[in-house]
Amino acid sequence: MERLKVGIIGNGNMGGAIAKALLQAGIAELRLNDIDRKRSDSIASGAYRPLGTLVDESDVVIIAIKPQFITREFLEIIARNDKSYISIAAGMPLEVLDRALGARNLCRFMPNLAAGKLKAVTAIAFKDGADESFRDACMRIAGSFGNAFELSESQFSAFIGISGSLIAYALEFVHDSAMAGVREGIPYDKAKDIVAATLGSASALLSDGESPAAIIPRICSASGTTIAGMAALGDKGFSSALFEAVKAASDRSKELENKSKEMIR
Repeated sequence: MERLKVGIIGNGNMGGAIAKALLQAGIAELRLNDIDRKRSDSIASGAYRPLGTLVDESDVVIIAIKPQFITREFLEIIARNDKSYISIAAGMPLEVLDRALGARNLCRFMPNLAAGKLKAVTAIAFKDGADESFRDACMRIAGSFGNAFELSESQFSAFIGISGSLIAYALEFVHDSAMAGVREGIPYDKAKDIVAATLGSASALLSDGESPAAIIPRICSASGTTIAGMAALGDKGFSSALFEAVKAASDRSKELENKSKEMIR
């Protein structure tokens, strides 16, 4: 399969992780650009290009800089209606990018921090009318650093609540559970590893597509330890707190998207 000519603007944590994943997968010829050229050189020697040159030499351009640095002037420099674009900028909807770039092929990625471990969960939304070949290329790119899920853009804020932000909630769960283990007599590092491995076990139980609601009763013996713990979670509002956390992250995402629409009118 022919390798993609991919340009990545912004080679920090996320852009750098995507670049390294593409190199490892061997599916792309990279052109890189970052305000700190040393970052680009550290990823792939000789891949650095000035901004305009990167766009001209790439079939797919990935915008991986922070949203606050995506100005009208920046978008004017990179705009080519014959190019294809992927943006990972949080809170910047396709409507804004379309107005500024005028390209047929536009896509948004919403990955999470695990891209550097090739375990990201990435939401993908396409502009209506995007070419099938571009859609396939986007899925290949996202698949190089984890799992990809195509969603409508209207579902992106909800995705942030249950994935992009949820990864932090999951880490807090691991930490708090490990600390609870410390209270019960297991050293923190060992307790942390046990909790993390147990989350992996829980994920494995879902691999056949069975609903969590169908699995949980099989774990809960009558008058046993697990149902006692589940009752305690219910008493302390575990489910309610999780619903509120997801809603708060989703609501904040919608606020940011509305602000970005005001930026480019």
